[in-house]
Amino acid sequence: MLNLKKLQTSTALALTVGMSSTAVAPIALMGSATATPAPMTLAQLFPPSPSSTPPVYSGRTTIPAGTTLPMSYDQEKILVAPNETLKATLTLPVNVRGNDRDRTILIPSGSKVEGEFRPTGGGTQFFARTLIFPNGTRQEIDAISNVETRRETIRRGVSTDSLLKGAALGSGAAAIISGITGNKRITLGKVLIGTGAGALGGLLLGRNRNEVVVVNPQDLRVRLNSSLTLNPYRS
Repeated sequence: MLNLKKLQTSTALALTVGMSSTAVAPIALMGSATATPAPMTLAQLFPPSPSSTPPVYSGRTTIPAGTTLPMSYDQEKILVAPNETLKATLTLPVNVRGNDRDRTILIPSGSKVEGEFRPTGGGTQFFARTLIFPNGTRQEIDAISNVETRRETIRRGVSTDSLLKGAALGSGAAAIISGITGNKRITLGKVLIGTGAGALGGLLLGRNRNEVVVVNPQDLRVRLNSSLTLNPYRS
């Protein structure tokens, strides 16, 4: 299960998205608190604060396609085999607030995003499918991450302790590591169920080295492929 991971206080996130019950406004990145007045109401991402209250907004609110949302995870890294599909649930670590007078929360921090990592373009890519609010409300979401292509080589006779520490592993990645190193029990990582392990048998025979794909959750963002229309939320 994937849980909320706190962002470091030195990290600042700012993103504006259009709010409208009938139309979608373009997004814009903001580097400071000063912005050119816009003809439409804007929404901003703000870090959660202890005084935050659950969102209560009326009507339907639309967040436009192209909006990028940060994700978090309770482990330092995620390891998957190059051919592995891995179901995962990520967490939104910030509140998505409106820029109205009350700074209404549109999507509260701690909301979950269900989806899966899929082998794509020589790496892995997260496909988001369901947004789950803290009150249990579920809503479809169409979003993807960038393709993560960083790889680590597993070699026979070389310790993998530093790679496995604080890691979540798909079963395919676990099979590669145990097959190459001879360590049949992964003790430093959290093994998750993936669908790549079954195809690895022949690839592991006689191999002295192989690779796994490494995802750093702190850098993970998902981008909306289509606009997200939020229904009225009640805690």
